[in-house]
Amino acid sequence: MTYTEAAAWLRAHDRYLILTHKRPDGDTIGCAAALCRGLRGLGKNAHICPGTGETHLFTPYLEGLLAPEGYEPETVVSVDIAARGLFTTSGQPWLERGIDLAIDHHPSQEFFAKETCLDAGRAACGEIIYDILKELGQVNEETAVPLYVAVSTDTGCFQYSNTTADTHRVAAALMATGVDVFPLNKRHFRTKTWARLQVERLIVERMHRYEDGKIAVAPVSLSLMDEAGATEEDMEDIAAFLGQIEGVETSVTIRELEGGACKLSVRTSGGLNATRVCALLGGGGHAAAAGCTVDGTLEEAETAILDAIRQVENHA
Repeated sequence: MTYTEAAAWLRAHDRYLILTHKRPDGDTIGCAAALCRGLRGLGKNAHICPGTGETHLFTPYLEGLLAPEGYEPETVVSVDIAARGLFTTSGQPWLERGIDLAIDHHPSQEFFAKETCLDAGRAACGEIIYDILKELGQVNEETAVPLYVAVSTDTGCFQYSNTTADTHRVAAALMATGVDVFPLNKRHFRTKTWARLQVERLIVERMHRYEDGKIAVAPVSLSLMDEAGATEEDMEDIAAFLGQIEGVETSVTIRELEGGACKLSVRTSGGLNATRVCALLGGGGHAAAAGCTVDGTLEEAETAILDAIRQVENHA
């Protein structure tokens, strides 16, 4: 459905539970918070599913919005989620009853919901939520703060290749509500913990470069995290770090997980389709940013992703 149809659909329902994805980023958290506040502005009963697993960077945007214990929704909406496997553990009961509406911008959307509002041409899901809330008359300073976080974080503060003229127009409209974006930009783009700096130092020391530096791979082991004194709180958007190196067109960050698996994040700027690469390993995402999870060691994951990259390059 279109954003206009989605707005009418949302106006016609009530008792909402809004779901975010695993290892939530600014886009899914910002979308959930803005939509929840917008629905409440219409007099609706709306909550966000607890147990999102958000880092401290995003906790403030969820304050007062999480569903209380025992809350029974009538309508379940997911935001910024392309696949069933990305739902949080606490969201599983709602998966069993079915998702009523999915709002998303990923071209790898699996269409798991009864209704889907998808625009794969938008840089952030926050842009779609903005359009919906504008249609509902709910774009105000209260909803603009999380929406700005959603749009700005998914575009790397408007530096990534997914940024469009529409992205800037949405950001300008949000700023026009009176939001002071300076503290938001400082919080999300110009502040790093000491542990995060140590992670970046160790990544530079231990990264692997291929094809004359066009491909950079950073294995991030659990032991590296321990050495840096880092936790998940320090790792927000670490996948974008390697892309800052001159000459790098494809960067891969491989995070070792507990239990013998690895989470891979692929970022591209030279024409390689990251979604096609990650799809070979069961993942998905966008043309310039995608991810997947594979079983095995860091070395096995690195071999697998390099093979996938070469397969896509050879069939381009």
